[in-house]
Amino acid sequence: MSTPQNAGPQGRHPAPDGMKYGRILLKLSGEALQGDGEGGIDPETIDAVAKEVREVHNTGMQVALVIGGGNIFRGIAASAKGMDRTSADYMGMLATVMNSLAMQDALERNGISTRVMSAIEIQAVCEPYIRRRAMRHLEKGRVVIFAAGTGNPYFTTDTAASLRAMEIQADIILKATKVDGVYDKDPVKHEDAKMFSQVSYIDVLQRGLKVMDSTAISLCMDNKLPICVFNLRKEGNVINVVKGETVGTTVHENVPEPVFA
Repeated sequence: MSTPQNAGPQGRHPAPDGMKYGRILLKLSGEALQGDGEGGIDPETIDAVAKEVREVHNTGMQVALVIGGGNIFRGIAASAKGMDRTSADYMGMLATVMNSLAMQDALERNGISTRVMSAIEIQAVCEPYIRRRAMRHLEKGRVVIFAAGTGNPYFTTDTAASLRAMEIQADIILKATKVDGVYDKDPVKHEDAKMFSQVSYIDVLQRGLKVMDSTAISLCMDNKLPICVFNLRKEGNVINVVKGETVGTTVHENVPEPVFA
C-alpha cells in the first residue's frame, strides 16, 4: 500500500497541507502552567498555551496532550522527605488530573472540543483511558488529554507520554520546556553550554542529557519515535515545529554524531 500524500514521517496519518505531521503528542510539565509563580495554575499562562494548541488544531492536525503535576505536587520530592513512595506517586497522578481539567477548560473556552482520559477511573469528572476510544476522539477532531500518568507508581509522566504516543501511533512527541532545546551541559550553570539541533537516543542516554527520563527515552528508541524538545515560552514555537521548521532539538535514531545548533 502506498504512503498517503502529506503523510507523517511513518506514513500513519495524513498531514494537513503545509504541516509535517498528522498526529502529535504534546508533553507539558506542570511547571509550564504556573507561569512565573512558585506553584499552582496561572490563568494567563494556561490560556496562552491553549491558544498555541488551538492554532495547531485548527490546521486539521490531531493533537493529544500529557501534562505533569509538579506545579501542584511532586511524588518523588515527597517520598524523599519520608512519605511512602506509592502513596506519593498516586497523589502526583491526581495532581495531573487537576492540571488536565484546567487545560480542558482553557481549550474549550477557546472553542476546542476536548476530552480528558484518566488512567485512574474518576468517572464523575473524566473518562477512563481506553485506547480505541482515544483514537476515535482524535479522528473526530477532539483534543485528547491523557491524565494520571500510566496509572502506576514509580513511572513518570515522561514515560506516560512515550507510552501513550506509541499507543495512539503519534508521529512525534513534542516536549515543551523552559529552555530552547537540549544542551551538552546545564546552560544555567555553564556559559559555554552548547545546544544540539539533533542528537540520537543513545547519546541522550550515554551523556545523561536532561530530555526525558531513561525509561521514556528507551521506549522511544525501541519504537523509533522522534522527540522534539523546544521552548514553550516563545510564541509560535509549537506551530513552527509541526510545520517542520528547525526549532529546538530533535532526538531520533539517524544521527551518527550529535549536531550542534
